Amino acid sequence: MDRSGVFKAIAVSLLLTILAPPSSQAQGIIRFTTKLIAMIQRDNLNRKLSYPSSLFYDLAENELYVTGSGRVIVYASDYFPISSLGKGRGLLAPVNVYADKKGNLYVCQSPSEKNPKARISVYNAAFFPVREIYFEGFEGAEKFTPRRMAIGKEGKMYVAGIDFRGLVVLDRKGRFLNLLAPKDYIVSPNMTRVAMINDVTIDKKGRIYLLSEEMGRIYVYDENERFLFKFGQKGGSTGKLSRPRGIAVDNQRGRVYVIDYMRHTANVYSLDGKFLGEFGGRGWGPGWFNYPSDIAVDDQGNVIVADTFNQRVQVLKVKTEPEESPKEIPNYTPDFPAVPNK
Repeated sequence: MDRSGVFKAIAVSLLLTILAPPSSQAQGIIRFTTKLIAMIQRDNLNRKLSYPSSLFYDLAENELYVTGSGRVIVYASDYFPISSLGKGRGLLAPVNVYADKKGNLYVCQSPSEKNPKARISVYNAAFFPVREIYFEGFEGAEKFTPRRMAIGKEGKMYVAGIDFRGLVVLDRKGRFLNLLAPKDYIVSPNMTRVAMINDVTIDKKGRIYLLSEEMGRIYVYDENERFLFKFGQKGGSTGKLSRPRGIAVDNQRGRVYVIDYMRHTANVYSLDGKFLGEFGGRGWGPGWFNYPSDIAVDDQGNVIVADTFNQRVQVLKVKTEPEESPKEIPNYTPDFPAVPNK
């Protein structure tokens, strides 16, 4: 066979491998498929969405906040854009948004030319500024830049920082209380250290979930900040976490979703940390992702993904298709229902 024939044979083989259904799956692993509910690509001024990087779904108001390229865009429950916040409201370098039960908005902001200090800017329900929270009282506070946050019991604020080890805990007034500092390692116990935490979320029972991109791990604490357990494993294959960027809890279905920036997939776990399956993969059509950065769940249980380098946000209904238990050792290869089209 000539060289061109060899290349054609390889191409056909790869295509058949991608299109073929899985030969086997691990016992208990669920096949997840997705149905597109909404594709968000425009803001309230009908401008193209630009590199959305973080999400927050307000279950009290049924509104979605999308942060990216220096702005925060608000979408109604039908995912129609209704407003946006930017420099006119003092948002100079927004990173992420969180809304409390009273409608107050907490915006994590990076340093900028006009304000060189990282902070959390607090706005009321009418989007008028209320106060600024600056960081002090702990080692590294002067360089701490908030990345994600959540509010838990007694109004405590749990704040994950950029390239910061541990999770900062503030009281309701923004004063430092303590650090949650899970220690872990990837290769050797001799390399144990406090994990960098890049996202945090809290479920309806008050349990606090800390996501570490560095360790490929999720650390779970109870509402009183007592460590419970950890789950997840660093790696680049099915069931593992390469560069996990965002975490969300579906309280209705008892699922934890973790979006992986490098694998372009969402891993699905039970609330006790058991890996259930995954969905997604790199692509350009509905249900496919291109370096996704965050994930959220709406009031209907739909999964929302910040599909960053596709410059859009996808709202997906995630469905399950249980597979028969295999009679052989499973072959962990990515399994997707179709080939994405550019």
